Amino acid sequence: MNSRPNASAVLLTLGDPNGLGPELVCRILPSLQTSSLSLVIIGPEQALQHHAHVLGLQPPWTRLTTMDGLAELPPGIFLFSRPEQAGFALDPGLATLQGGEAAGRSLDTACTLLQKGYARALVTCPLNKAMLQQAGFAFAGHTEFLAARAGLAPEKVCMHFWGPRLRVSLATTHPPLARVPRLISQEVILSKLELTLTLLRAMDHDKPVAVCGLNPHAGEEGKIGDEEIRIIAPAVAAAVAKGWNVVGPLAADTVFHRALQGEFSAVLAMYHDQGLGPFKLLHFHSGIQITLGLPYVRTSPDHGTGYDLVGKGTASVQSLKTALDMAIRLTNLLPHEQGSPS
Repeated sequence: MNSRPNASAVLLTLGDPNGLGPELVCRILPSLQTSSLSLVIIGPEQALQHHAHVLGLQPPWTRLTTMDGLAELPPGIFLFSRPEQAGFALDPGLATLQGGEAAGRSLDTACTLLQKGYARALVTCPLNKAMLQQAGFAFAGHTEFLAARAGLAPEKVCMHFWGPRLRVSLATTHPPLARVPRLISQEVILSKLELTLTLLRAMDHDKPVAVCGLNPHAGEEGKIGDEEIRIIAPAVAAAVAKGWNVVGPLAADTVFHRALQGEFSAVLAMYHDQGLGPFKLLHFHSGIQITLGLPYVRTSPDHGTGYDLVGKGTASVQSLKTALDMAIRLTNLLPHEQGSPS
C-alpha cells in the first residue's frame, strides 16, 4: 500500500442507499463536525440529501468530484459519488437492483482508494446481499468482496464480532451449512486464531480464546461426529505448541456462558449462526464486526439494511458510532502486517 499525506482518512460506504445506512450516517454527522477526523462518505448523494432534509439537517459534507481530491484532505466531512450515480433513483425502504448496484460500486470505489493508500480504514454500512449478487457482484457479502479485492483467499481473513461483553470470531464466513465441515481444516483454524489473538493482544485482553466444537457436545468423543478428533483438537494442540493461549474444542451450548463469566477473551465459532446467535442476543444494538487480516482496518455495524425501519428515526445509531470509533482506535493499535500473537 502506498503512503499518502492523508493516510489518516477514514472511508464510510453508505451500503444499500435504500436501507438504514444513509439515515444513520445523517444522524451521527452533527457529532462529527467538530472532530479532527477526515471522513469520506462514498455513495449516492441523493440518499444523504433525502435523509438530511427529513431530519432538518443542513448538509455538512463537501462534495469531491474526483478520486484525486483525496490526495490531501483537511479534517472534515466529505462525499464522493461516482458520476454514474448522479441519476440514482432513491426508493427508501425497498430492496431494488439499483440499490444493490450502488452498494457494489461504492464498495469497489472504496477498495480502489484503499489500495492507492488514500485512507487507513473503512467503515461499511449494511447492504443487501441478494441485490448485490443480482447486480453482478458475485460475492456472499462484504467480507468475501473485500478479501477478493485485496487478493486474499477467504480463509486468510476472519469475521470477528466485538461487543461490550462477548467477542466472537468465525472459522467460516457465509457458506451453506452443508459445506461447513468441508471448509474447516487445521490450517483455517490456526489462521483465524492467529488473527484473533493479534487483535486481543492489541486490545489488552489476555484470557484464553475458546474454540468451539462443530458438533453437539463437541462430538461426544466421536459419537456425534469426528471433526473434533480429526481436525479441531489437533489444531488447538498446534496452537498451544506455538505458545498461544487457546483451549478447546468445547461444547458450543456452554462455552458462551463461560465467556460471559469472564473465563475467555473470545470464542472461535465454527460457523456463522453458531457464533452469531449468542452474540446478537446480547449485542443486537451495540455489537460491531471487524474484518481481521485485511491490509487496512475494516469495521461495520452488526445489523442489516432494516428496510422496515427506514425513515422512522427509531433505529439505533449505537452500532454505527461504535464501528466508526473502533476503526479510528484500531488504526493506532494494529500493525499493517499482523505478526505472531505469541
